[in-house]
Amino acid sequence: MIRIFLLGYMGAGKTTLGKAFSRAMRLTFVDLDWYIEERYHKTVRQIFDERGEDGFRELEKRMLHEVGDFEDVVISVGGGTPCFFDNMDYMNQMGETIFLDAGVKVLFRRLKVAKQQRPLLAEKTDEELMTFIVEALQKRLPFYTKAKHVFNGEQLEDRHQIQQSVERLKELLNL
Repeated sequence: MIRIFLLGYMGAGKTTLGKAFSRAMRLTFVDLDWYIEERYHKTVRQIFDERGEDGFRELEKRMLHEVGDFEDVVISVGGGTPCFFDNMDYMNQMGETIFLDAGVKVLFRRLKVAKQQRPLLAEKTDEELMTFIVEALQKRLPFYTKAKHVFNGEQLEDRHQIQQSVERLKELLNL
């Protein structure tokens, strides 16, 4: 039975690596935010707006515990998921946890391109975006670094790099 949790800041490559790794290993891939949206028939943003952050984080914790019981699965969690309740301890208890680490410059470049799809970032100037990333990472790193493994998330720019990362992750996990 394999259960892997991928965590890290938005833009670190959790979904990119998670999909590729799960496909290569014939595992189910679950993106926790997508799972929540499917279950509640609302976007994460809508749930956030309706329930506030506290309400969303409670729901997120329940859904994390639900998918945390799945077997032979790779689960990509939201960037904030490890930072609330006992979520990080729970994930460490239930399976392998991998912190996808990417530097601020890489995150900035990736998020700048995709910021229109991310409501939290859409209206930010480049300077505001950089400040936002730096400040959020400072708060979240103490949680992310509780993961059992740290993995370089910067080498996910093309198919070749993604395939190499899949192989490196297999080695890291002895799979």
